[in-house]
Amino acid sequence: MPSARPAIRPSRRRLVAAVTAVLAVTAAVPAAAPAAFAATPAVTAVTTGATEAATPVPFPVDAKVVGAGTTGFLSQGPNDQYGDQQLRWTPYDGSEPTDFTSANAGYDTTGTDIFVRGDMSPARQFRSVTLRDLGNPGAGSVSFDLGSLFATYVKAVGPRTVLAKTKPDDLGKQQLLIVTDENGTKHSRAVTGLPGITHSFFTNAPAVDGKVIVGYAAGTFEEPTAGRAVIDLETGAVVETYPAATVGYLSSGLALSATHVAWMDSGQSGTAVVTVNRATKKASRIAVNAASASDGYHLGLVKNWLVYGVPSKLTEPGKFPDTQLMALNLAAGELEPGDPVVIDDPVLLTDYASSTAAAADGTLLVRGGTVDKGEGLYRVAMGTGGEPAAELVATTNQPTALRFLGSQVPGTIDLDRTPQVDLKWQLSRGNADVTVTLIHQGTGRTYSRKLTLDPATDGTFVLNWPGLLDGPTQGAGTPAYNGTYSWGLVAVPQNGIGSNLNYGGSFTVTRAAKPHDYGDNGSPDLFARDTTGKLVRYDTTYDAAAKRLVRSGYRTDVGTGWQTYNRVESVGNIAGTSAPDTIARDATGQLWLYQGTGTDARPLSARTRIGTGWQVYNRITGGSDLTGDGKSDVLATDTAGALWLYPGTGNANAPFSARKQIGTGWGTYNLITATGNLGGAPAGDLVARDTTGVLWLYYSKGDGTFAPRVRLGGGWNAFTTLVGTGDANQDGRADLLAYGPNNTVHLYPGTGSWSAPFGARTSSDVLTDTGTNNHVF
Repeated sequence: MPSARPAIRPSRRRLVAAVTAVLAVTAAVPAAAPAAFAATPAVTAVTTGATEAATPVPFPVDAKVVGAGTTGFLSQGPNDQYGDQQLRWTPYDGSEPTDFTSANAGYDTTGTDIFVRGDMSPARQFRSVTLRDLGNPGAGSVSFDLGSLFATYVKAVGPRTVLAKTKPDDLGKQQLLIVTDENGTKHSRAVTGLPGITHSFFTNAPAVDGKVIVGYAAGTFEEPTAGRAVIDLETGAVVETYPAATVGYLSSGLALSATHVAWMDSGQSGTAVVTVNRATKKASRIAVNAASASDGYHLGLVKNWLVYGVPSKLTEPGKFPDTQLMALNLAAGELEPGDPVVIDDPVLLTDYASSTAAAADGTLLVRGGTVDKGEGLYRVAMGTGGEPAAELVATTNQPTALRFLGSQVPGTIDLDRTPQVDLKWQLSRGNADVTVTLIHQGTGRTYSRKLTLDPATDGTFVLNWPGLLDGPTQGAGTPAYNGTYSWGLVAVPQNGIGSNLNYGGSFTVTRAAKPHDYGDNGSPDLFARDTTGKLVRYDTTYDAAAKRLVRSGYRTDVGTGWQTYNRVESVGNIAGTSAPDTIARDATGQLWLYQGTGTDARPLSARTRIGTGWQVYNRITGGSDLTGDGKSDVLATDTAGALWLYPGTGNANAPFSARKQIGTGWGTYNLITATGNLGGAPAGDLVARDTTGVLWLYYSKGDGTFAPRVRLGGGWNAFTTLVGTGDANQDGRADLLAYGPNNTVHLYPGTGSWSAPFGARTSSDVLTDTGTNNHVF
């Protein structure tokens, strides 16, 4: 990536390094310890200078880099079913990679093409090792029997040379050996210049320019002190020593360059990266987040630049400090001892890094990613601008930035067939905060939720949409309207890597027309007229958890002056649209049609006169298809007790064909209500209440006539009005609402059985606060 400094420098990147006193260097005695550091885009190569880098080779997905060689690199994939580590050597020239496992043996790397096999794991316990040149498979291998020297492995420091530590003597002292193979003959020599009783040697840094940095402990095992030593491999002598706070090999990374040494340290003053200028012996201690460093810390040196960061995965949830891989110019912070140094301009190398491997040539391999170049393996080396830069050398062909990969949103959603539907969106990774908003284009009403990640996938987010829109109050929900919806997705990367995503699309919601649904949202509406003549529409919905009908939270003031009508009824769709209609009779007997609009804000259109002489009827009802032609019909009883059928035509100008008398003796009933299909047949039914309060079911034959009546029960004179609402509880069957004094409402759920058409009733407060009403329909 370009070597320019990042345009934005967050405050968490502001580093304050205290420069300690010049450290004394001797051949044997440590100095005093310092004070308490949608489709995946193609990935292209970057440039570190004026020339373009070589084409990146493939990097195994889900692998980490464990070895940096001269001609290739070593990666380690997830362990197989037997627990064996899956290793792959990939040459930079694009030739065939080599796969092998570490079954029954451990391994180590050297920062070169030399690969180390051991007789057990971990590497510090090797007693026999074999060195193999992966860059030159035909060169043969070199083996060492360290057990014969009563020694164990420390590090391979050349194609034919290893460091080993001997078994502790009675005082606890170990010797650090340089063991060399010369034409099959093994030679060993002890490193000279180590201070006093030393033991517990370790290093994870490759040899650089014929020298290697080693950590050690001095003194007894019970009360050791820690140190770091630079060893000249040619002479076998310690040339530099540095005090340290941490003894153990498990808690301290090491790094060596031509100009500096560095290591992780923990002490009373916290966890820090300690760096020392090898020429001036000026040290800096850069504090790091101890919690972040508990699982390791990226630590490397590229000349006089410190490379650092907290290991992380691209897919880790949450955002953590210091996960960007940065480079810090150590020379810029080396002032006089004791002077505070503010370093606020580190160089960004990669947006994150999961693993690193140091190379003997002074470069660093990084498994990570950048927003510009994507996922893969980057080589950190000095660029032409005098700063380190990251060059992509191997790619997984995956994006680092969050990417939108597609959606599974049906073009049409039938909420009659699927009352709840899973809407899905796929992103390139799952560690994102995703919010989707559905917007009904006709009303602007919305449904917005944070999405949940499908645990069975890496990046699929699921909205289980219950066919609702958000209500006017927190937690309320109203049935979604039919019509066109747009959806908008906003995804925010939790780890801050990459820009936010914004995507959108659309779909259509549809349902079959409902006889009492004036708002076109699949749920029945109730109209209430108060004593002043004001008419109000209330949208209802069914609370399945509470098993009761509730108000959705929205009401519409339809208008005033409705006291001029002595009969007002909802009669279903008689005018030919999908919306139900209302008829009203005035005192002169004129019948008026208020055609339904199917809109929430204005449910009824202006009235039109559709008849005269209707004063002869004392009961009027509608909303059921009694003739089986798919059109709503109207029934009326006259003062002589005759029952008349007005078949619907679906024509707004002439909504009824000629009336037909279909019964006599209906004067015994003081209330009739068309209910839709209660008894299980395809045609609509009728209930009638006699003057003693008994309710009777008239089961429709579908030809405009009824089967003999069935007694449903007494006590129904407690109610003022019965309303055939259609399917109120969303179970696919017609229901009945009973309205009584004090605005009480009871829902009688339909069963679809003619012999027992109602289930247990439930009460509802849908009209309890609507004032004094004299008619509900």
